[in-house]
Amino acid sequence: MAKKNQTVEEKLRSVYTLQLIDSNIDKIRTLRGELPLEVEDLEAEIEGLTTRKEKIDTDLERLETSITDRKNMMAEAKNSIEKYKEQQGNVKNNREFDSLSKEIEFQELEIQLSEKKIKEFKFKIESKKEVLVVAAQKVQEKQDSLDQKNKELEEIVSETKSEEAILTEKSDKEAKKIDERLLRAYRRIRGGAKNGLAVVPVERGASGGSFISIPPQRQIEISARKKIIYDEHSGRILIDSELAEELNKDVEKMVTKLLKK
Repeated sequence: MAKKNQTVEEKLRSVYTLQLIDSNIDKIRTLRGELPLEVEDLEAEIEGLTTRKEKIDTDLERLETSITDRKNMMAEAKNSIEKYKEQQGNVKNNREFDSLSKEIEFQELEIQLSEKKIKEFKFKIESKKEVLVVAAQKVQEKQDSLDQKNKELEEIVSETKSEEAILTEKSDKEAKKIDERLLRAYRRIRGGAKNGLAVVPVERGASGGSFISIPPQRQIEISARKKIIYDEHSGRILIDSELAEELNKDVEKMVTKLLKK
């Protein structure tokens, strides 16, 4: 729990100590670089390529089924032609003969159409198989890259996992020492900052990382450590450089000691 009746200086010491510990955790996570994002991108690409590959497989099955259906239709048409030709030998008049001739002609057209369709289906199958080979190659290439990236990420994580866990535990302990209202402000500011800095020292008359000057009177107030002062431009909590330098040395020693255990 946070100590009751903390002075402003004690609050500033606590929150800046937390900032320094959290910044060390950020550095560890930065070692992983863009690998987690690269892994996510590769996984998304593989999912997309796999979906495309599955669609091609489905199309190929459908085309093969269509070919089988057309071959069955051709067989039925040939059977019908034989039957009609047989019947022509037993007709009693020209009208019946002509009617059967038309049926034969229709079935022959059905056979021609089926042969044409089968050729089209086979052409599509060959084209899709070529696309499938390329898709399969791309999936394998991306999978190989993903395996390599995952391996690299696992190595980095395994190297830094214990350090991150130790510092995260320390961060949690330090957070409990801070006034709840100040802690909420710290976390809100830190969450909105790209570099994770919620507490910064005044350096050369400006807040750390900024080129916007802080008025001399405000600098005196910051050095006095009598109230929590926020930067008007960035919204960050400000501390004087002397306190920052002292705490930087203390936290550096503390982190080194923690990680050597």
